[in-house]
Amino acid sequence: MQPEAPTHHQFFGDSERDFSLPPQLLLELERVTATGIGALAKRLFAGQFGLRDVHEVIRLALIGGGESPQSAASLVDAYVAPRPIMEGYALAVSILETAMLGSTAKPKKGGRK
Repeated sequence: MQPEAPTHHQFFGDSERDFSLPPQLLLELERVTATGIGALAKRLFAGQFGLRDVHEVIRLALIGGGESPQSAASLVDAYVAPRPIMEGYALAVSILETAMLGSTAKPKKGGRK
């Protein structure tokens, strides 16, 4: 059994949501962005990103967090695409930081991070 991938949790769109990039979705992120995860993370962290980078990080992390692929695409279309670019960028950076470094959130009462 593989350990659970680190999860970023925050309000997004219309409710609290989980964002996670387990290994199989990191590989898919590399495929759809045509960039290795290290280079992609470096690019985003440095602010040298493409809009597709931001959208794909969020879409795939929503899938990793439990959304269906159709729902994830709809959420990105509704709550990322029409909003200021830096809102989506900030979320994508938080997701990648969690995927690369693990969760730094302190457990809430009841044990959930």
